[in-house]
Amino acid sequence: MQRYSSAKSLCRKIIHHRPHHQIQLPFTRRPCDVFINHRGTDTKRTIAGLLHDHLSRLRLNPFLDSKNMKPGDRLFDKIDTAIKHCKLGVAVFSPHYCESYFCLHELALIMESRKKVIPIFYDVKPSQLQVPDNGTCSRKELQRFSRALEEAKYTVGLTFDSINGDWSEFLTTATDAVINNLIEVDEESTANREPMGFLQNY
Repeated sequence: MQRYSSAKSLCRKIIHHRPHHQIQLPFTRRPCDVFINHRGTDTKRTIAGLLHDHLSRLRLNPFLDSKNMKPGDRLFDKIDTAIKHCKLGVAVFSPHYCESYFCLHELALIMESRKKVIPIFYDVKPSQLQVPDNGTCSRKELQRFSRALEEAKYTVGLTFDSINGDWSEFLTTATDAVINNLIEVDEESTANREPMGFLQNY
């Protein structure tokens, strides 16, 4: 309970210092705060979905394709735009992650955009993640995906065992990591005179 309260306190700090020009009128949405990169069949109904819902309750604006997209949306346009405008990426690596072209494309775009990324290793070890060469991707794409995956694998992240882990504790830990990284991103942006919206009046 104490750790959940600390997350709420950090979020109140973020929201309280949101500049006036960022305050939204009805029926508008601010840019994506957090892009959740994940393999839907592995994590949509578990860790990725739970993290999205938890961040939403804290009045942040996470992007999860199954939650944010509607019939008629152009897949690549919607996702690429969300990544371009997000402030932070969360890459949820799972056993079947690397089998998905879309997961690898999203990850490559996040890393190429130089976004800060929090890796979550869900029921998988970093050493088990490899881009498969099964003939579905060009050599250039394989190299692009492999570079992005290697960079993400060697970024400090979180690990979770879905069988033996404490879901409530992990969700709180992941949420705290997201919020603290959002604050760091905004402070760095402010220092570089390129405010991104959270704490520029702090």
